[in-house]
Amino acid sequence: MPVLFAIVLIDLIGFGIVIPLLPFFGERFGASPQLVTLLMATYSFFQLFMAPLWGRVSDRHGRRPVLLLSLLGMVAGYLWLGFADALWMLFAARALQGTMAGNIAAAQAYVADVTTPENRAKGMGLIGAAFGLGFIIGPALGGLLAGPDPAAPAVAAPAFLGAGLSALALLGTLLFLKESLPAAARGRVRTGRLAAVSKAVRRAELRQLLLVFFVVTFAFAGMETTFALWANRQFAWGAAQVGYVLTFVGVLSALVQGGLIGRLTRRFGEEQVLIAGTGAILLGLIAIPFATSLAILLGATALLALGMGLTQPSLNSLVSRQSGAHEQGEVMGVAQSTGSLARILGPALAGFLFGHYGRNAPYYAGAVLLLFVHILAHRLRRRDEPLLAPKSPQAR
Repeated sequence: MPVLFAIVLIDLIGFGIVIPLLPFFGERFGASPQLVTLLMATYSFFQLFMAPLWGRVSDRHGRRPVLLLSLLGMVAGYLWLGFADALWMLFAARALQGTMAGNIAAAQAYVADVTTPENRAKGMGLIGAAFGLGFIIGPALGGLLAGPDPAAPAVAAPAFLGAGLSALALLGTLLFLKESLPAAARGRVRTGRLAAVSKAVRRAELRQLLLVFFVVTFAFAGMETTFALWANRQFAWGAAQVGYVLTFVGVLSALVQGGLIGRLTRRFGEEQVLIAGTGAILLGLIAIPFATSLAILLGATALLALGMGLTQPSLNSLVSRQSGAHEQGEVMGVAQSTGSLARILGPALAGFLFGHYGRNAPYYAGAVLLLFVHILAHRLRRRDEPLLAPKSPQAR
C-alpha cells in the first residue's frame, strides 16, 4: 500500500498541476466559458468509455500492466499539452489522457485486492488522501509556474513537469509495485462493457450508490471547472491565486481522507459518513456565491473539502463491497465511468449557466442537486451486518 500511495500521489500531482491554468490557456486561444468547461470535460468524456475496459483488462491480466500502460499514456498526453499552440491541440491532448486514464480504477481495485471489507474504507481513504495531496502540491506548482497574470499564463513548464512526474510514477510502478491479483483469479471476466454497466445498474443497492456518485461528481465538477472563471470575475484573480485556494482544499481533503476516514467509518459506518459528507458539500456550494472576502471563501471551500473527503472514500468502499473479488476492476471501472459522465455533463451545464445566468448560477444549481442526493443518502441502508456492533448501554 505505501508504494501504491506514492505512485498515485506522484501521478495526481502531475494531474493537479494543469487544473488552475487550463481555463486561462483556453481563453488565450479565444475559448468562451462554455468551450473552457468542455475542454475540462474532454478528459472525462474519453475516460467514460475507457474506464470499464481498463477495469476488465485489470481483472483479466492484473492491475500492474494497466497501471504501466495508463501512466505511459499520461506522459504522452502531458508532452502534447506542453507543445500545444492551438485550441484543438489542447482538446487532443486531454482526449489522449482521458483515453489512457485506467490508473485510478486499477488503483482502487488494487486496494480492494489487499484489504478486508472492514478496512476497505480506510484503504480507499489512502487513495483519496493521495488525491488530496496531489491537489495540494499540484495546483500550487502549476499556479507558481504559470504565474499570476491571467492574460499570459506559462503553460508549457507545468505540462512538461506533469510529464516528468507521470514518468517517475511509471518508473516506480515498474520497479517497486508487485501485482495484487493472484494468477488464479485472472482471466475469468468475459463481460462486455455495455453488459458490465447493465449488470451493475440491475443491482438495486449498487444502482443507488452509482446515482449518488453521479450527482455528487456532477455538482462538484461544475464548481471545479468554473471556479477559476468565478474567482477571476469576483476577485480579479489569476492562475496563481486559484492554485493556492485549490491547495488549501487539497490540504483539508487529505487530512480527512488520510487520518480520519478510517476511524469515522468504523465508528459510524459508511452510510452515516456519506450523509455528513453530502451535507457539507451542500453547505459549501450555498456559501460560495456569498463569498465577498477571502475568509468567507476559505470557509466555503473548507466545507467542500470536508464533504468530498468524507464522501469519496465512503462511496468507493460501499461500491467495492457490492462486488465480488473477481469483478472488482469491472465494477470500479463502471463507477469511474459514472464519474466520467458526470464530469462531462456537470461542466457543460455549469458553463452554460455561467455564460447565460451569471457566475453564481452553477453553485445554486449544484446546491439543489446536493439537496436531492443528501436526501437520497438518508435512504441508503446496508444490506449486510454492520462493521461494528452498537455499543451496549452498559458500555457507554
